[in-house]
Amino acid sequence: MAFSRHIFPLSITLAAVFCAAAGALAQQPQISDAFAVPSLTAPAPVPEGAGTPLFPAASTPAFDLNTPIQLMPQNLTPPPPPAPAPAALPAGDSIDLRFANGIVAVVEDKPITVDDVRLEIAPLLPEIQRRATSQQDFENQLKMLQDDIIQGHIDRTLIVKEFYREKEGEQGKRSIPASYIDNHLSEVIVSNFDNDRSKFLAYLRAKGQTIREYRKELEEEMINNYMRLQQRKNANVVSPVKVQTFYDENKDKFYQEDQVHLRLIQFNRDGQTDDELRVKTNEVLNRLKNGEKFDDIAKEVSQDTRRSKGGDWGWQKRTDLKPELSGPLFELKKGEITNPVFMAEGAFLMYVQDRKYAGIQTIDEVRELIENLILQQMLRASQEQWLERLRRDGYVKYYELN
Repeated sequence: MAFSRHIFPLSITLAAVFCAAAGALAQQPQISDAFAVPSLTAPAPVPEGAGTPLFPAASTPAFDLNTPIQLMPQNLTPPPPPAPAPAALPAGDSIDLRFANGIVAVVEDKPITVDDVRLEIAPLLPEIQRRATSQQDFENQLKMLQDDIIQGHIDRTLIVKEFYREKEGEQGKRSIPASYIDNHLSEVIVSNFDNDRSKFLAYLRAKGQTIREYRKELEEEMINNYMRLQQRKNANVVSPVKVQTFYDENKDKFYQEDQVHLRLIQFNRDGQTDDELRVKTNEVLNRLKNGEKFDDIAKEVSQDTRRSKGGDWGWQKRTDLKPELSGPLFELKKGEITNPVFMAEGAFLMYVQDRKYAGIQTIDEVRELIENLILQQMLRASQEQWLERLRRDGYVKYYELN
């Protein structure tokens, strides 16, 4: 079918509809997580722009087109809990609210409305507000998110159409058994609404949606997960030549700092002198000389937070630790133990369980990582080609709001 793009020069943007709602959010205090830094570690800088991901990848079951479709609802990601309604626009705002129910696009015979987009954007406004460096940056991020959401609605509709399209060699149309949708709906009510059907119905009323429409939404979600999984299964195996080429072109990205797999025994100061603490550390050293294992002793006597794990602090870089600890630690080889280190917090014995030296990692050390990176690139390219074909063969009309 023909692809067309029809533009109506209206005087508003979707971004403007949400800016007023976001303005109120700017007045709210920002709450940040507090992370306790262990006494032995150097304070870590907080990465600029760090935050939690918006759209986690949903896990999906494996399917075989040659057998009846088994869509297990428990493996699908249920929709999020009810989102708060967007804040009301200020009185007297010049935006013509008639367009709040306007159409932004039509896919096949299905309209996508401004409200469809608004419902998805509203819960994400606080995160956009937090990341934005200026009003212009906020509006740009909002516009990009708006475009992504609209494209997502379009793609989901086209994917559903592809699912139901009769293909040569297949008998009858594919369908989702009603029992799978029923099971998925029941699980959503249990997990998102405390198994309270009245809360679920209140959520539907707030969205202006019927149960039939919500069931249709669940069905389309299941179809989308299934169809996208089929595309991922078609990905090719990564050849050794591709791995070698990627490694040769990106060697600088595989540089690693000095690292030590650290195990530690700590004795807290608690008013004790260095001599008193030395008695305890010497006792541990004597037990090690007699053949006892470091992790067993750590579980028994250490006073650090990793005691139950045998004092295992995992891989540590030189810059992760205070200089008083990293200095003696990084002079050691695998299997060696430091002399007691005395600090204001107490006394420390450190054991090098394993060691990695600074330099470019070999291709064998990073082969699996490279294969995964290339495979992800191939998957994205394959899926984008598939979606482009669906968009080209489908009917999409855009109503751009200026």
